[in-house]
Amino acid sequence: MDLKESVQTPELTKKLLPIILATAIFMQMLDSTILNTSLPAIARDLNESPLDMQNAIISYVLTLAVFMPVSGFLSDKFGTKKVFIFSLILFGAGSLICSLAQSLPQLVVARMIQGLGGSLMTPVGKLALIRTFPKHELLRAMNFAIIPALIGPVLGPLVGGYMVDYLSWHWIFLINIPIALLGIALSLRFMPDYKSQIIDFDLKGFLIFAAASLLLSIALELFGNTVHVTPVLVMLLSGFLMLYFYYRHASSDDNPIFPLSLFQVRTFRVGILGNLATRLGISSIPLLLPMMIQIAYGRSAVTSGWIVAPMAITAMFGKSAVIKILNRFGYRGTLMTNTFIIGILICSMAIPPAHSSIYWYMPIIAILGFFNSIQFTAMNTISIADLRQYHTSSGNSLVSVNQQLAIGFGVAFGLIVLKIFEGDVKLIHNDIHNAFRYTFLVVGILTILSGLIFRRLHFKDGDNMKSDGR
Repeated sequence: MDLKESVQTPELTKKLLPIILATAIFMQMLDSTILNTSLPAIARDLNESPLDMQNAIISYVLTLAVFMPVSGFLSDKFGTKKVFIFSLILFGAGSLICSLAQSLPQLVVARMIQGLGGSLMTPVGKLALIRTFPKHELLRAMNFAIIPALIGPVLGPLVGGYMVDYLSWHWIFLINIPIALLGIALSLRFMPDYKSQIIDFDLKGFLIFAAASLLLSIALELFGNTVHVTPVLVMLLSGFLMLYFYYRHASSDDNPIFPLSLFQVRTFRVGILGNLATRLGISSIPLLLPMMIQIAYGRSAVTSGWIVAPMAITAMFGKSAVIKILNRFGYRGTLMTNTFIIGILICSMAIPPAHSSIYWYMPIIAILGFFNSIQFTAMNTISIADLRQYHTSSGNSLVSVNQQLAIGFGVAFGLIVLKIFEGDVKLIHNDIHNAFRYTFLVVGILTILSGLIFRRLHFKDGDNMKSDGR
């Protein structure tokens, strides 16, 4: 199927395609949230420290960031249908291997296999959606695709907690397999098979960009696990140097994997930067809060799951309201105000003292879920609002890479800040709960400041994405 055939897509396919994409996002969100609440139990079984288990999360995110850039090329060459089905198979197989892991290194390798599947799964599904729907229908289609997937965070902490407490942590990975099979069954019949006649893979650019992503991500992760700062700083600087080399390469190459002309589009440029800065603060909360409930309050994984669950439930209400909000206030006003509210909510998690009830966090996390939902939909859609057809593959891939890399940075950043405060005994008065409180303050303030990025949007930016919301 050529790219121009997207306008002839059957109505049944247009109705079911968001559901197919939802199965992919559902698995990723379910998998990540289940793992967050289960890390202490997995650490005990594998004889590891809970604070070192972020390797199992970050290894997955790093794999996504490294291999997502090839998703557009593979889709153009082999077709969105074949690549998407292959990614589901790979993700399901990786989940099975995760359940069989006997050590942390084995789990990390298995998570990388999952990451290979995930690196193609979501971006290819989104690419098919973008090429199927016209711009004025795309916001509604993408929003609908994410609504069913939000069930994942609801089930994740609860199902993960119950499985850990009453079965074993191995089942948190096995639950992905039936979902993957459902996605494969739907894709075989309804996933459109878009291809491109122009195929030219920038291998050199891919290798340079992948090296930069790895160096930056690993350096940030190592900041929280080593007392030897100098080697980590060298690695960090090397990552930025590789980004400079990619810039030089993209300036002279005829068809770079990520054309620099993408950044001449203001909405894309602001969307990418805002997504990165905002998620640096937001992404650590789903990990830090369950960890605090279990470590500082000494509660079970099930209890921490119930505390986090409202975040996903209210997110579904946010998805139902985001179209009306964006149509009324525009992308600029919505993103600036929404980011400020999210930052204030994160800071408010530092208010309850150690002797307070853990249920004080439930209304905060519930309200946070609503505004997070609006934030993610707005940031993701404004990034692709003004992309031309020839930039769709590369732009969509870069948005996906940026999003996953930001999540990895956010998780690592939150843990780094936590460990810094944990090591300052005088400041926290030898109370781990105070370390979490100061961490929430730092993360919240960073999120508030990140909202200034969206000031660069024009008040009419995103008007072409407006939908009637039906």
